[in-house]
Amino acid sequence: MNYASFVTADGASTWGVVVDDTVYDLGPSGAGLAASLRAAIERGVFGNVGEDYKDAPAHAKDSVTWLPPVTNPQKVICIGVNYRSHQEEAGKAAPAAPTVFTRFADSQMGHEQPAEMPASTGKFDYEGEVALVIGSECHHVSEEDAYSVVAGYAPYNDFSVRDWQLQASQWIPGKNFPGTGGFGPELVPASDIEDVTALTLECRVNGEVRQHAPVSDLIFSIPQIIAYVTGFTRLYPGDVIVTGTPGGVGLFMEPSGLLSEGDVVEVEVTGMPVLRNTVVRVD
Repeated sequence: MNYASFVTADGASTWGVVVDDTVYDLGPSGAGLAASLRAAIERGVFGNVGEDYKDAPAHAKDSVTWLPPVTNPQKVICIGVNYRSHQEEAGKAAPAAPTVFTRFADSQMGHEQPAEMPASTGKFDYEGEVALVIGSECHHVSEEDAYSVVAGYAPYNDFSVRDWQLQASQWIPGKNFPGTGGFGPELVPASDIEDVTALTLECRVNGEVRQHAPVSDLIFSIPQIIAYVTGFTRLYPGDVIVTGTPGGVGLFMEPSGLLSEGDVVEVEVTGMPVLRNTVVRVD
């Protein structure tokens, strides 16, 4: 079973498990197993619910409002230019170390929530990615031990305001507008994924495939990313690492593939529910 954070029809912000077309409330408004999905990860409840969900309040999937799976991570760390195809289309030299930037947690939104394109930009872009969520406090993790600190995986869309991103040598402004970090809808336990490198990532705009690549095409693998990041910072349960996007972003398409209001953008990772966001222009 997968895990999610959501708002019920009566306005309760909570978390739970997804079984078929039903979401079971395991948060304070339901079974009370933990205050949030992050707390469930901290307490070892995540991935170990078993049959405990069956007596919890049940909600139809189409009746809830999806939140990012982890609504309150301490850190959201993103890796740039980390697929060979994206490196090539961007005309970048092969990096000697991962390119790292940060997102603020309040820039994220859930499945079926609007991707907010600022009225001031003409360069709003998509970046389909695979996100991982950290399962335990860790620092100086070796590549050999890296997978042991991963709680789960989910699709991610690192929507980018390119004119703000590219006006300086660092990208943080263009990556932190509100409503630009699409995340979810569900967090798949790492224990349910036999080999994450065998997964394929795909991003579609209005049904047209724009990005399609195996996770094995990462320049820096997930173990290398975790080892590098934990080499300079301590990570905590619920922290998010967004692993990079493949070639096919709108910025480098001819003619331009940049987004317009009303575009529907989907990110799909093998075996995971699709993340879908519709572009809405905001002041």
